[in-house]
Amino acid sequence: MVRFSVAYFLAALVLLYVTAPFIQGMQNGVLIESVLMTLVLLSAVLAVSGRRGVLIWAIVFAIPALAEKWVNYGWPELLHPQASLWTGLVFISFIVLRLLNFILKAPQVNSDILCAGVATYLLLGLLWAFAYRLVDRSVPDSFAYTVGPFASHSLQGFNSLYFSITTLATSSYGGILPVSGLARMLAMSESMVGLLYVALLISRLVALYSTPNFSGDANPALESNRDSTEGAGEPMKPLPVSPNDSDEKSLPGEG
Repeated sequence: MVRFSVAYFLAALVLLYVTAPFIQGMQNGVLIESVLMTLVLLSAVLAVSGRRGVLIWAIVFAIPALAEKWVNYGWPELLHPQASLWTGLVFISFIVLRLLNFILKAPQVNSDILCAGVATYLLLGLLWAFAYRLVDRSVPDSFAYTVGPFASHSLQGFNSLYFSITTLATSSYGGILPVSGLARMLAMSESMVGLLYVALLISRLVALYSTPNFSGDANPALESNRDSTEGAGEPMKPLPVSPNDSDEKSLPGEG
């Protein structure tokens, strides 16, 4: 299914996460963030393009997200600020579903499966970060800020990503608190999804590793255990008897 290595997509996601806190205060930070987001979206399209139909749908969802992202950067007065967030939510949801389908239907564990598992987890954080931005813009005072300067009291930029990842990993430090009902519902659902996803991923990887591959490249450890078990259960065969040993010995005095 996956032609373009998922490792490249994962690398683009990690680059976005690592650079996000540093580019927020830069003069051209918005431009750099737009470039990185474009890189993530394009690599996501290529990562799920194993089938022609999936590739077409990925392009259909990616074009509005990319177009509105750059239109919002170049001509912010033309579009509503929330337009790019909605299209981004739809596109990321599609990519998450395709990666989950790839993980659940994989016949064996390989590097693409592991990279897809990590990339899906990071995408879930990005998905909820977009949702938190929408809530922050739509419902004023949806979040309370207990630390940091007043200028940073907004869920735009890195703050939304930080709050989303800490909530997904259930390790929130209390610097940003959901106040409105919608914000609390999103935070609660993200915590549940984060726990369930990790449990599902681990169980799936264990099942793939434990199941012998009957196509010919089964797990060597399982094959070794199976051979030793079969050998232990076989009855002991009698030793071959030489024809000379079967002859009766001459009794004393005969001959």
